[in-house]
Amino acid sequence: MTLDVAALSAALATHGAVARVLVAEARGSVPRGAGTGMLVWGDGFDGTIGGGALEWRALALAREVLADGRARVERMPLGPALGQCCGGAVTLVIERLDAVPDLPWTRRVEGNRPCPAGPFLFAEGWVREEAAAPARAVWIWGAGHVGRALAGVLAPLPDLSVTVVDRPDRLPELPDVTPLAAVDLPRAMAHAPDHAEHLILTWSHEVDLALCHAALRHGFAGCGLIGSATKWARFRARLRDLGHSDDAIARIDCPIGDPSLGKHPQAIAVGVAARLLSTGPREGIT
Repeated sequence: MTLDVAALSAALATHGAVARVLVAEARGSVPRGAGTGMLVWGDGFDGTIGGGALEWRALALAREVLADGRARVERMPLGPALGQCCGGAVTLVIERLDAVPDLPWTRRVEGNRPCPAGPFLFAEGWVREEAAAPARAVWIWGAGHVGRALAGVLAPLPDLSVTVVDRPDRLPELPDVTPLAAVDLPRAMAHAPDHAEHLILTWSHEVDLALCHAALRHGFAGCGLIGSATKWARFRARLRDLGHSDDAIARIDCPIGDPSLGKHPQAIAVGVAARLLSTGPREGIT
């Protein structure tokens, strides 16, 4: 099990104390698996354990824990207890948090048994968690119609860290997105981590080409370019002239998304998101 330190830190800074709901065990058909969590405060929450009656009950319990400070372990057969069609059962661990705990975080949440030996997640009334793996870094180059659509679809997805790069006069405020204002976009490539996954879709073919060139020189986990087959053929030739090998150029995917969905910005964004969710961080997102 993993703890999203960044999300918890942000919630504590905004709301003071929060209650955390953790799916510690999941058996059979359930909405979300073990390790899924959500943060709850007086008038809101962040995250989801699957919605429906389970989440509604979890929210009520979390606010009780927030008020009295006593951790709770709730075992719920979803059908008999909540009237849901799912045939499974979940164990929820609900705790009040006033600060980010030291990690790895091992604590007893029920009973008086000694801590089990060896690595464990949830066993004999004890929970052990580590820091969540770093989020996949997705950098969107260009905040036009497609760039904004991509940011809107990708930013809410779990385990992603979305950065949008554009000129200061073109860069809007977008929820859950890190904005990076740059007068010279290709030079800003130096600020991207070498494991980032890039989506290049600016207002200018020349800027797009310069970004492809910069990405190939900088290194990346995945890179996609918006455009037609004709645009990509011309870019391949010009990237060869800039000294890049065919194998290196082939790491850039063009077009992005699923062309069968059409060219509407949201359709492109849905196609890119689907590809991202079906691949690992090092397999590219386009």
